[in-house]
Amino acid sequence: MIVPSFIPSPPQNGFYLGPLFVHAYGLAYVFAVAGAIFVTRWRWRKVGGDPDIAYEAAAWGFPAGLIGGRLYFVITTPSQIEPHNFWGIFAIWKGGLGIWGGIACGVAAGAWILRKRLTHGDLLRFMDATAPGLLVAQSIGRIGNYFNQELFGKPSTLPWALKISPAHRPAGYAKFATFQPSFLYEIIWNLSLAGFLIWLGNHRKIKPPGLLALYVAGYAGYRIFEETIRIDYSVHILGMRLNFWIATLVCLAGFAWFVYIQKRGKYDPLPLDGPRRDARELRRKPSGPYRKPTAPTYGKKPSSGPRPTSRSGGRRRGADP
Repeated sequence: MIVPSFIPSPPQNGFYLGPLFVHAYGLAYVFAVAGAIFVTRWRWRKVGGDPDIAYEAAAWGFPAGLIGGRLYFVITTPSQIEPHNFWGIFAIWKGGLGIWGGIACGVAAGAWILRKRLTHGDLLRFMDATAPGLLVAQSIGRIGNYFNQELFGKPSTLPWALKISPAHRPAGYAKFATFQPSFLYEIIWNLSLAGFLIWLGNHRKIKPPGLLALYVAGYAGYRIFEETIRIDYSVHILGMRLNFWIATLVCLAGFAWFVYIQKRGKYDPLPLDGPRRDARELRRKPSGPYRKPTAPTYGKKPSSGPRPTSRSGGRRRGADP
């Protein structure tokens, strides 16, 4: 048996389910969403939160991420949109999602929808719980790039080089058959970074959303490397790809954000604040004298304190002497 000295390209980018053609890129996105929800639920349940809010965050965050990612791609690479087809801007099954727009819009939408369900501190803690899940989702999504034969790097003869069919080779590279599998490098990096963030959250006291900041910085750090080997079309500034400069700025900003959070952050990773009270309940006029709400016990018996006294400082009427 002869083992090929390269990674073969897929014969097609999907399959037929009856009369319907299922694109592997879209299928990878569906599995990516499922992977992110699974990891986030597991992380949030582990710290005592309600895992089902991950569904609510995903229901808003991932569609927003899809829209943001497509808008980023259209704005930064308008020449890659088919001008003769009005629906070209919506043809996401052909690829073309900018990760920076997807991350920004997805996180913003998820945070916006959960702001009424969680306290500010718990919202920041939930963001930390989502960071490893987002990396897992990105790793699964990159499998779709493999089936689309896109996001590969410079020509290479390494044993793990990716063979690209002639129809998918960029202009000027028709004579080359194998290329750097940059999508595979990203999968390995993302899964490694996800494991590191999980370990760090379990073994170190990281103020929230410190793990999210490290996710942003760590992923951007990898993209600095990737942008130096990719050969697909991109706007260039000072001889470097646009996303190289964006990744550099995001990486530095992410690390600066992490340092600021750890020095000036107001919230500890645990314990959680508990469910936020409904806004209508907060506006309702109290029926009796104000009583300071007790902190959530999460199944533990509340500690017994001193007996309440009257406003005059004496014991309540009828209290034991």
